[in-house]
Amino acid sequence: MFQPAITDTAAYTAQSAAPAAQQLSVWELALQGGWIMLPLLILSILCIYIFTERALAISRARKDDASFMQRIKDYIHDGEIESARKLCSQTDTPYARLISKGISRIGRPMQDVLVTIENTGNIEIAKLEKGLPWLATTAAGAPMLGFLGTVVGMVKAFYNLAAAGTAANISVLADGIYAALVTTVAGLIVGIIALFAYNYLVARVNKVMNLLEAKTMEFMDLLNEPA
Repeated sequence: MFQPAITDTAAYTAQSAAPAAQQLSVWELALQGGWIMLPLLILSILCIYIFTERALAISRARKDDASFMQRIKDYIHDGEIESARKLCSQTDTPYARLISKGISRIGRPMQDVLVTIENTGNIEIAKLEKGLPWLATTAAGAPMLGFLGTVVGMVKAFYNLAAAGTAANISVLADGIYAALVTTVAGLIVGIIALFAYNYLVARVNKVMNLLEAKTMEFMDLLNEPA
């Protein structure tokens, strides 16, 4: 007669107790990943540093002074080569260093001037790309590290299951599996963030490269103008 009431009470107790058992902070979850979480943490900090530092450097490199080339043109037409070089040194941007190198070659064959500017441009782009290989490596390597941690955790889980013998149950295996999968999740998160950061910085470097090419062509057109 009283069985439904007892059943309802037991069900309510189980439902109210379940959420409390499932609550787990991010920190506690991360600790379940074991030692493999340490290199993933180091890679994530390194990626944040590289992304921030490179983003600021590329942002400075993209600054474009609209009057720069006109002033260079006026100086060269007036024969004030030293003033043009001084302007380049004061501007302190990749394209200004390109133009400065080109000015130093004025009077030589045009092909020599162009090659010198292109070589300088390659050096400037290489400087902007410093650190980007680390992001690319992290994007590919972090998920692999996470997967390694998961495989190691699975081995431990099955070992514990076998060691439990007749006392083994599904909870022993489930606890080991969820702890092992933490590293895969962490590795994927770090890898995805590194991949997006890398592609974003590469796109911005390409914009700087386009700016350098435009300045180079403008300078070469200036040298080809009739006196």
